[in-house]
Order: sequence, then structure tokens, then C-alpha cells
Amino acid sequence: MDNFQPDKRGVLLAAGAFAWWGLVPIYFKAVAGVGPLEVLAHRILWSAPLAGLILALQGGGFAGLIPALAQRGVLRTLCLSSLLVAGNWLLFIHAVDSGQVLQSSLGYFIAPLVNVLLGMAFLGERPGRWQWVALGLAGLGTLNLVLRQDGPPWIALTLAVSFSLYGLLRKRVAIESVAGLFIETLLLAPLSLAWLGYEAWRGGLVFGHGGGGPSLLLMAAGVITTLPLIWFTAGARRIPLYVLGVCQYIAPSLQFLLAVCLYGEPFSGAQLTTFALVWGGLAVFVLAGLPIRGLARSSRRPG
Repeated sequence: MDNFQPDKRGVLLAAGAFAWWGLVPIYFKAVAGVGPLEVLAHRILWSAPLAGLILALQGGGFAGLIPALAQRGVLRTLCLSSLLVAGNWLLFIHAVDSGQVLQSSLGYFIAPLVNVLLGMAFLGERPGRWQWVALGLAGLGTLNLVLRQDGPPWIALTLAVSFSLYGLLRKRVAIESVAGLFIETLLLAPLSLAWLGYEAWRGGLVFGHGGGGPSLLLMAAGVITTLPLIWFTAGARRIPLYVLGVCQYIAPSLQFLLAVCLYGEPFSGAQLTTFALVWGGLAVFVLAGLPIRGLARSSRRPG
């Protein structure tokens, strides 16, 4: 019975992380006057010292880095994952900046189903019957947009694939989440500094110009990036995987609501059909993963 009563603090931490990620377009809208590459550079540069500070406060956090990086292939994998996460961040910033939050929402709805395909391709996993149904519904939803609009929803699909590939790489590398983020941002920091230096040289840098507001917002990118990761890591350790799987849909759901209700992005009949098919697929996917029989037994127990 206890297996089906997840730690309340863990649920709150995980739900808080996904809610934060769901509301983060508000932050990127606030820095919409800054070029996406400059925003990305600041996100990387301010995340690195903050992740390092968290490692230092953890006690022994830095001590675990050397043996982790000494393992064969770890640094090479983190180089690849850093490029993937940077590309994912940049595309997400562009999506928000260009008024395509709806597409980003669709991408993160599709991502768990892409995970199933990657598990088949690289981990030898075999989906069950209901997972195939879920994948089929999501595929029909994507095909609907391809046929009824100008082309495939490239932003959504690229976000889904890059995010899922990043998750696959991080799953296969033996390093803790915050430590991994610290190394990834350190690897990307030289490129970020070079870009900011180039922008400063050509007079296009926003940071440090035009008042303190934009600069402070850009400095906050480290907290915006790192804080929800800490909550997610702490929550994931306390709750079952199926609860975490349900929580992850908080983020794209909030992005969807922001896009339609707050930002007034157009929501066509084709998009409604696509979202309905994807939501149907996700409902099948989630319900198939729930321990229904165990829950039923526990609910019949007295006391």
C-alpha cells in the first residue's frame, strides 16, 4: 500500500518544477527585446556559477566530479548533451520570442512519446500494445498538421526530439543532475563569452545598456534555469516514476494555456484536432503506466 502513497513533499517539489517550466515563457517574453543568442549566452553563463555554488553547498559535490569525469566516455557524452541542450534552449527562446508558444507546448506534449521510440532504437525496449496506440494517435495528430497546414510543425518536432535525445544521453551517463548541468554550462561558457564579446564589439549588446532592468533580468537567467532542476531532482528521488510521468504534463499544459489565453496565439481547427489526438495518446500512455490493479487492491483495504 505504501508504494502507492508517494511522499507529499516529493510531489510538491516535482509539480513545482514542472509548473515553473510551464510558466517560464513569461520570463522569456520579458526579455523579448534581447536577441535569442544573447539570452542563451546569459542563460549559460549565469547558470554555471550557480550550479557550482549548489555543488559546493551540497558537501562533497565537487569531490564526485573527478571520478565521474574519469569514467570512459563521460566527458564526450556531456559535450554532446551540452550541444543538444543549448540547441533546445535556443529554439525554445526563439519560439517564445516569435509568438509560437503553442508549438513549444505541442513539442513537450510529444516528447514522452518520442522517448518510447528512442527506447526502442537505443535501449532495446519494446512498447506494449497501449503504448503503440498512444504513439499512433500522436502520429495521426502530427500528420493532421502536415496535411492541413503549410508543413510539419518543425519547432514542436525539433524541441521534442532534441529534448528526448538529451534525456537519453543524460540517462546513459553516470553523473548527478546538477553536476552534469555545471559541466555542460562550463563547456558552453567559452562560446557564450565569445558571442557576447563579438556583440559588444559591434555595439549590439543589450546587457549593461539601456537601464538596469534588462541586465537584471538577464542575470536572473541562472536562477530561472537552475532552481527548477534542483526541485525536480529532489522530487524525483521521493516519488514513483509513474507519478513523475503524470507531473511532467503540467509544463506543456501551462504553456498551452499561456499561448491561447494570455498571448492570444491563433488556435485553428487543425491545431485543435492535433492537440486532441496528442492528448488522447497521452491519456492512453499515462493510464497504461499506472499501477491500476495495485491501486484497486489498496483502495479495498480497510483503514
